[in-house]
Amino acid sequence: MRQSPSTPPPYPPPPLQGWRLIAGTIALSTATFMNVLDVSIANVSIPAIAGDLGVSPNQGTWVITSFAVANGISLPLTGWLAQRIGPVRLFVISVLLFTLVSWLCGLAPNIQSLIAMRILQGAVAGPMIPLSQTLLLGSYRRESSGLALAMWSITSLVAPVVGPVLGGWITDNIHWAWIFYINIPVGLFAASASWWLYRTREAPTRKLPVDLVGLCLLVLWIGCFQIVLDKGKELDWFESPTIILLAVTAAVGFCFFLIWELTDEHPIVDLRLFARRNFWAATLTISVGYGAFFGNLVLVPLWLQQYMGYTPTLAGIVTAPVGILAIIISPWVGKNITRYDARWFATFGFATFAVVLWMRSRFNTEADFMTIVWPTVLQGAAIGTFFIPLFNLALQGIPPEKISSASGLLNFMRITAGAFGASVITTMWDNRAAAHHVHLVEQIDGTNRAASSFLTALPHPAWAEAQGLAQINRLINQQAYMLSANDIFAACALLFIALIGVVWLARPERMVASADTGGAH
Repeated sequence: MRQSPSTPPPYPPPPLQGWRLIAGTIALSTATFMNVLDVSIANVSIPAIAGDLGVSPNQGTWVITSFAVANGISLPLTGWLAQRIGPVRLFVISVLLFTLVSWLCGLAPNIQSLIAMRILQGAVAGPMIPLSQTLLLGSYRRESSGLALAMWSITSLVAPVVGPVLGGWITDNIHWAWIFYINIPVGLFAASASWWLYRTREAPTRKLPVDLVGLCLLVLWIGCFQIVLDKGKELDWFESPTIILLAVTAAVGFCFFLIWELTDEHPIVDLRLFARRNFWAATLTISVGYGAFFGNLVLVPLWLQQYMGYTPTLAGIVTAPVGILAIIISPWVGKNITRYDARWFATFGFATFAVVLWMRSRFNTEADFMTIVWPTVLQGAAIGTFFIPLFNLALQGIPPEKISSASGLLNFMRITAGAFGASVITTMWDNRAAAHHVHLVEQIDGTNRAASSFLTALPHPAWAEAQGLAQINRLINQQAYMLSANDIFAACALLFIALIGVVWLARPERMVASADTGGAH
């Protein structure tokens, strides 16, 4: 075991107090803010990025999913790397590398190099969120762990408020590259402040063997599965030998990954954590819920900009209020998380998500600005009562030395589910729109009075009639994508209702607290 020079401080170190606690919370949360901002700020900029780089908006979503997949793959490495390098050193290195790659993303000349840089950015960002949680929990007293998570969550919830508006304004008024350049001063501040405050609180390190087989299998099955989701429509799904090969490789790789990780002495992903009832129940609900939430977070700006005529700035303003109620509610939830059953908080959150998505499923192409905004505002209440209780429930009872591994695995599941959710929902959106388009076109024939009147009113030249037919097709397309979005919103509402039942498979928090006093800290 390697230790720092001179007499090492006791580990775990005592909680921080006074201004150091405040400064530490700000430094760690700023890094989380930057990480989450980088996703939300890119959502509204995808059409502009795609247009500037000469690809379709669906191909442009690879800018989001490539980051999420690479981030998800690197997350389970957090526990192992933290023990080899030390959590403080690893966190600071991760933030600095993230800052550097953000600069390279802004310099990308084409979509291929941008995706490559986003993959690298996601990979180096992996340890940031779980280690910020770990270091922050270690900064607070055990009984204040709920408050610590609430303070951490507030900054991660501010990002979805600031990100869309900032990203839209930057895209409209400067250039999309600056959505990456703005990470540079934020990252430098977070890294320097964190090192200054936490370098004396470094954990002892250990030389652990590298689970190369597990890592390769993890990269193999997740990478293949994500390509299937992203390229399936373009290659006509299972009519393509490439998609079949990738799907089979992903399935076989996943099976071997499970077997290897459950039998290896030093697994890259500690799947044994799923033996804990609260951990698997909370992780499952967080992952599936976040996948649906994130998929809709990607879908709404695309729909607004492509079929409702919104600019990136206006689309950002519509999606920004998602964090307002969350910021207000989160501190209260964190303060009271140990007083009430976490399942009730999560039940309220999922029920609110269902109501929000049901409201969206009633949208039509005549929906005005306020009609679209109100569900987004209400969604903030769901976010504020969804993440904190389930994160707290998942990490309760886990020994301090496994907190990094557990947090890494939990965030791996969540972020990977978000990438899959975005791919699945955007693919379903296109597929359902195609089906609705066919159905609507069947109604446009010689007996359709509206279409006949429209074409009759045109001048006689053939080019004018062709323009009229093109205009009708555009209107049909707009309606088809609206109906498709409604289908997805309704399906996700039902999914959130179903997740309420899964939440109640976990043990009540009071029982956990009384049976296991080694709560997360």
